Amino acid sequence: MSAVKELVECIVKKLVDNPDAVNVVETEGERTVIIELKVDPKDLGKVIGKQGRTAKAIRTLISSVSAKSGKRAVLEIIE
Repeated sequence: MSAVKELVECIVKKLVDNPDAVNVVETEGERTVIIELKVDPKDLGKVIGKQGRTAKAIRTLISSVSAKSGKRAVLEIIE
C-alpha cells in the first residue's frame, strides 16, 4: 500500500461516522496516481466539507506526499 493511499484512508476514517464503509482504491499510471474514494452516502458531506474545503485540504496533502515520488496525485470522490 502506498503512502498516499494510507494517508487518505487514515484521514477519511477519522472524519466519518462509519469508518468501515470507507473504500480507497489506487490506480497508478506513468506520471499520475488516481485515488478513488468511496464513503457511506451519509458521510459524503463530512468528506467534502463546507464549500469543498475539506476535500481541497486532503487534495493539498496528497499532492505534497506524491511530489516526493515525482508523480501527480488526483483524488476522486465517488458518490
